[in-house]
Amino acid sequence: MNYRDIITIDAGKRGGKPCIRGLRITVYDVLEYLASGMTVDEILEDFPELNSDDILAVLSFAADRERHIESLKVS
Repeated sequence: MNYRDIITIDAGKRGGKPCIRGLRITVYDVLEYLASGMTVDEILEDFPELNSDDILAVLSFAADRERHIESLKVS
């Protein structure tokens, strides 16, 4: 699964923040839910428009972004 097929960035939606499949749910929203202790099942129950691949894409996006930041520090 490639997160680039799921995570979208549209300047006119949520201020250009990365969103899931063009929805108004941002990567940061989902990360905050997970960090607050919500389970994947709870998120999917609260947001039926999402699926488990969306959650995995959020995590992959965050990991890739972190890897990019780390590579900037090493350079």
